[in-house]
Amino acid sequence: MSQDKLQAYAQTQKSSMNPREVEAMAFTKSALMLEEAKQKLDDYDEYASALKFNQLLWTIIQADIVDSDNRLPPQIKANILSLSIFVDRQTVKALADTQKDHLDVLININKNLAEGLLTNEGEANTNKDSSKNVGQGAVDLPA
Repeated sequence: MSQDKLQAYAQTQKSSMNPREVEAMAFTKSALMLEEAKQKLDDYDEYASALKFNQLLWTIIQADIVDSDNRLPPQIKANILSLSIFVDRQTVKALADTQKDHLDVLININKNLAEGLLTNEGEANTNKDSSKNVGQGAVDLPA
């Protein structure tokens, strides 16, 4: 399948999903990329690419959290920012030292967040005016 068709399919799929599902998909995609990189520690390019994708995801999350339109409570914002700082540090550690343990931590964080976003889907539907918030908003990543 051509790259154009894949991108069109991905865009159609994203447009039919609610924002929480898109975020869960982004965290899941990142976790899967890190899982694959864990199996090929000798391929540093793939390893680093997976980490960079995860870092991009978390950079987007950080930018959304500090956006003045974000309506999450201050304590939740602080918790997400704290977690994102941990993810940044863990990413630097993983880039400097290719060990499975470094990736396991990041994989677990992403999987747990994806699961939480999907588990709490009913809550999000009752609070639709917060659709620009992390956990309730969209993360738009390159395919």
